[in-house]
Amino acid sequence: MTDDDIEEIERLKQLLAQEFEVKDLGTLKYFLGMEFARSKRGIFVSQRKYILDLLGEIGMIGYKAAETSIEPNLKLEATKPESQVDREQYQRLVGKLIYLAHTRPNISFAVNMMSQFMHSPGLEHNEAVLRILRYLKGTPGKGILFVNRGNFQVEVFINADWAGSVTDRRSISGYCTFVGGNLVTWRSKKQGVVTRSSAEAEFRGAALRICEVIWIKRLLKDLKV
Repeated sequence: MTDDDIEEIERLKQLLAQEFEVKDLGTLKYFLGMEFARSKRGIFVSQRKYILDLLGEIGMIGYKAAETSIEPNLKLEATKPESQVDREQYQRLVGKLIYLAHTRPNISFAVNMMSQFMHSPGLEHNEAVLRILRYLKGTPGKGILFVNRGNFQVEVFINADWAGSVTDRRSISGYCTFVGGNLVTWRSKKQGVVTRSSAEAEFRGAALRICEVIWIKRLLKDLKV
């Protein structure tokens, strides 16, 4: 629960306790693998323990860390059935990385690329996933800091490549949205159609992001901001 009226929060907790068996865990510190640290500077969200537990689970604690989450200009395509690796293990690792992207926007592009080969992963895809994990090993404590800057200005930054996928020649859009200078949404996703130029790819990406900005502004309005 969050609100600026402490008395109202207490009344709501009492009402819930009358109907359900509940336990007040106090100030939020850890929830579903996410860690929350509060200071005078702001609120810092990370998944450090989740990352270290994952590395320990797959035996990568002793591996050398990678400087980046993906090799520059890496292009991957589907693998033939006879060359595929353990699909179940690959899907499980990528699924965990997708969850990690909730606090690590800097791995979103790499994770998005790996998730496109869930049904036909090859050795090169598996190596790319391990590289993401090696990058996380060197940066387990990174996360997102939310700071009160005294404003709720909405900003969005957009980019798109052209025909970046060698499999179907579709473009990939990437964006990040800030509210009051704090990162709140981000995504890297393949576009739904094949574009005929880099300008068309950029405009399609911009159109979708404008829709998101409108949604965020309406949400803030519902919250009386």
